[in-house]
Amino acid sequence: MQVRWVISPGSRLNGKRILLTGHTGFKGSWLALWLARLGAQVRGVALPPQEPSMFDRVGGGDLVESRLADINDLSALRQAVEGFRPEIIIHMAAQSLVRASYADPVGTFLTNVIGTANVMQLGRDEPDLRGIIVVTSDKCYENREWVWGYRETDPMGGKDPYSASKGAAELAAAAWSQSFFQAPGGPRIARARSGNVFGGGDWAGDRLVPDLVRAARSDQPAIIRNPGSVRPWQHVLEPLAGYLMLAELLLVDPDRAEGAWNFGPGTEATVDVATLVATLSRHWPGGGLPYCMEPAFDGLPEAGLLRLDSTKATVRLGWKPRLDLSRALRLTAEWYIADARGDDMRELTQGQIASYEELCGRDLALHPMNDGASA
Repeated sequence: MQVRWVISPGSRLNGKRILLTGHTGFKGSWLALWLARLGAQVRGVALPPQEPSMFDRVGGGDLVESRLADINDLSALRQAVEGFRPEIIIHMAAQSLVRASYADPVGTFLTNVIGTANVMQLGRDEPDLRGIIVVTSDKCYENREWVWGYRETDPMGGKDPYSASKGAAELAAAAWSQSFFQAPGGPRIARARSGNVFGGGDWAGDRLVPDLVRAARSDQPAIIRNPGSVRPWQHVLEPLAGYLMLAELLLVDPDRAEGAWNFGPGTEATVDVATLVATLSRHWPGGGLPYCMEPAFDGLPEAGLLRLDSTKATVRLGWKPRLDLSRALRLTAEWYIADARGDDMRELTQGQIASYEELCGRDLALHPMNDGASA
């Protein structure tokens, strides 16, 4: 039987119990809001949100059942999940900053590797579980500065603590998958890797778009130190759509969802830092963003070139990038400008999600999947 993808109200996720780690973070807040819109029953497990917080801006606490716990503490994690009986786990809690990993490499490995292992270990004891999505990063690959995109079969690596921790998390997830999640008809583990994600509501320190927004609000120029570095830039909704498709597939056919998946942008959005900054500035009112280019090396190496190949997700899921770079940055600028005005940010964020759902719906209605089991 052929069934259709639906990542809008009416989705197979409607009424499903979804455990989401890291729900108070930037990407987690967007996904929590989207899952609630789809009708899922969401329990989030995370550390308290840091101010300023997108989770608070959109009133996330009114939409999901929130539990505060450290994923590095397996006992506390189990206590936070007790009684929920998740059908899908989406693991997004992480230390997500390259620069912060230099300041605290051990803490980065603890959260990104041991925390991930704890979440998977928790999943082994959940009787209704259909699958786990472990979200890592495009930086999990051994980066050789190739001009072509990395594929899911390329080796893991990492020259900085953050990248190495994400590669190690991938290896851990693959080991748990092969060791503990192979029972016939049982749950499976999918691993998701996305590009450099931006969008409204990101306030992380030492990250390009938030740094530019802070500069605009303080009227002090942001210092751009690596203008020539090439990254796979994408709006937050793009990879989240991929995660939702994986969640649907885990419900329908876990065996097909198992394994690694790239959700990266197209080649037109794989550009250097200077191009991204100039494009965002064009969408900013009042003459653009204040910034200056001051290339400098501070002794902390970062990759100069990084690309992803998402052919697998395109062919097998029908997923593809749907926002060109300019439109994605325009949506981002609109979010921050509305926030500064004091607008209703839940309404605006849901409106951006609804517009993106319309883009997806036109294509996904034509891309069937095999319904290998009852959804």
